[in-house]
Amino acid sequence: MDPQAVHITYIGHATTLIELNGTRLLTDPIIQSRVFHLSRVPGRIDPDWHANIDVVLITHAHWDHLNIPSLRRLAGEPLMIVPPGVDKILRKAGLRNIETMEVGELRSIGSVSITAVCAEHDGLRYRFFGDEQAVGYLVEGSQSVYFAGDTDVFQEMESIHDNLDVALLPVWGWGPTLGSGHMDPGQAARAAALLKPRVAIPIHWGTFFPIGLHRLMSRFLRFPPQLFKREMEDTAPDVRVEILQVGAQISVGPA
Repeated sequence: MDPQAVHITYIGHATTLIELNGTRLLTDPIIQSRVFHLSRVPGRIDPDWHANIDVVLITHAHWDHLNIPSLRRLAGEPLMIVPPGVDKILRKAGLRNIETMEVGELRSIGSVSITAVCAEHDGLRYRFFGDEQAVGYLVEGSQSVYFAGDTDVFQEMESIHDNLDVALLPVWGWGPTLGSGHMDPGQAARAAALLKPRVAIPIHWGTFFPIGLHRLMSRFLRFPPQLFKREMEDTAPDVRVEILQVGAQISVGPA
């Protein structure tokens, strides 16, 4: 592997493996085949994808982003970085090595730095109860990567980074409809136009679906990244779009 490149593996939904300057970061890990009424359509995942993790980045407490059984399967107690309020859930579940980061805070780990950035999303685990926040993350080393988690488009995206290399942008969800605080392909393209990354990778699509419905509505598992790419041709034509299937990896080197 090129030591100056960032290597990104799409594990599915909002779970990605970011390998940068010798540090392995796992985002919003779900490595289970089922979460309540949702089933992982591509099936099992390679255990090597979640081995030797240094840092876990959790954006918010929703069930499809904060999965306690998956976190318990990670070996070696990697550092878990979470927004305020999420730490209480993890500690109650018996997990350790947790650090909270509010929007604007920066943490250096090895040769990479992590900054918590704004997310326009309701991050509560239970509606009308709790104080959990939602954030995104900017990871910087020899390359820069923005992981959005779940968010709506917001104007301040244009100031997240002056020279962003990679943006991991959610383009759908886990079913045939989207709730508020999420981006569809068109909104994700507008986000990319604000962020101006060299490479945009659509995530949060094609992995989980309500049990039994994926055969009836399979197009919702396939069309979001393709529609995102088409929207990008008009909205942010200078940004390269890379669609990764589950398990696929891309390396992005220096410009």
